[in-house]
Amino acid sequence: MTPEEETSISIYKQASPSVVNITTTTMVQDFFSVYPQKGSGSGTIITPDGFVLTNYHVVEDATEIGVTMIDGTKYPAKFIGADQDNDIAVIKIITDSNTAFKALEMGASDSLQVGQHVYAIGNPFGLNSTMTRGIVSALGRPLTTGSGKVIDNVIQTDAAINPGNSGGPLIETSGRMIGITTAIFTPTGGNVGIGFAIPISVARALVPDLIKHGKIRRPWIGIVGVPLWEKLSKALGLPVSTGVLVSQVVQDSPAHKAGIKGGNKPVEISGTVIYLGGDIIVEAGGVKIHSLQDLTKALKDKKPRDVIPIKLIRGSQMIVVNCVVELKS
Repeated sequence: MTPEEETSISIYKQASPSVVNITTTTMVQDFFSVYPQKGSGSGTIITPDGFVLTNYHVVEDATEIGVTMIDGTKYPAKFIGADQDNDIAVIKIITDSNTAFKALEMGASDSLQVGQHVYAIGNPFGLNSTMTRGIVSALGRPLTTGSGKVIDNVIQTDAAINPGNSGGPLIETSGRMIGITTAIFTPTGGNVGIGFAIPISVARALVPDLIKHGKIRRPWIGIVGVPLWEKLSKALGLPVSTGVLVSQVVQDSPAHKAGIKGGNKPVEISGTVIYLGGDIIVEAGGVKIHSLQDLTKALKDKKPRDVIPIKLIRGSQMIVVNCVVELKS
């Protein structure tokens, strides 16, 4: 055998016992009745006590979840938590015994390079424990999830990924998981050599909260904001054409404690009431703020009690306040 073949065989032997086939039952309602609908996907055991990492869309709205191991052993599983925005979910295998499951080690996705060899293991079309090989064909791709949110910096690969692979691991040559296969680009419904995986760095940051709290707590400052654009700013007589107008500030929130001011003059715009007269956020943590998404990105990697400087326009003055970040689910 060639060295490449030996590497592939070693990775399969090492990783495949940690990859499970996930089956789900979801209740679907049509005009006449409610009926069960079956679904399937893949997942990766990440702890010896049976926590499994998968895609949110694999287990979304499931009333029953089951997992099948590589040796055919079946277990029931329960939903633990999910982050719909990043299409990540955690389930847990239910067993009465003290079974120690083989967990797959998480690697590092931040240092990936285009051209690296990668391997996908999953259950495409229900074909249990199938491995395919390819390369990292691009990095930094944006991917729009079913919820309409955009996941930044998704891994693109030409390793064959098909329906049923979703939630399974993308593995580097060291045998560690560096991504969660999540979607394919296809005009035909089958693999055409363009697949996507959520970087494991995203999952690493989310899994502890999902296991402990069942949901994600995100950095938060506590405002209700309105993104500005040129026509709106002119109509409202504001001094800048971009930024986030602070309509309201949540009582006792980080923004409230930092002295950020909300508005006090209610107006209705496109059926929504906003309050004028508040501060306008134009920069946060060195990031120029043109939208609410910019503000979310500025806060994204902050930890509790991190201090972020926020540049505001108040009236005709530019001021800077320091805001102490909190986490909120």
